[in-house]
Amino acid sequence: MKKDKEKVLDEVWTEERVRSFLDVRSYNDEPDDFHMLLKAYHSMRASDFELFVSFFTDAGRDINATGRDGRSVLAILSTHRHGAEYADILRQAGAA
Repeated sequence: MKKDKEKVLDEVWTEERVRSFLDVRSYNDEPDDFHMLLKAYHSMRASDFELFVSFFTDAGRDINATGRDGRSVLAILSTHRHGAEYADILRQAGAA
């Protein structure tokens, strides 16, 4: 059986596409700001995530928003093997 989609490597992310993640909304009862940050982390390379975080904070969003379990995106990333660079980006933006 043939795969429906091919994996895309080194995809180009324009500023407009990165900024479009500010329109992402939660589909459950999690705060939108938490969902946006987590979705951006899962979708973007670190350099694109850094750009997104600057748009996110400029828009007055909550960098310390928490999910239903009370953990922030920074707390979650701190447990991920490849999350250190992303966690540093959040800390530089004021996450605690």
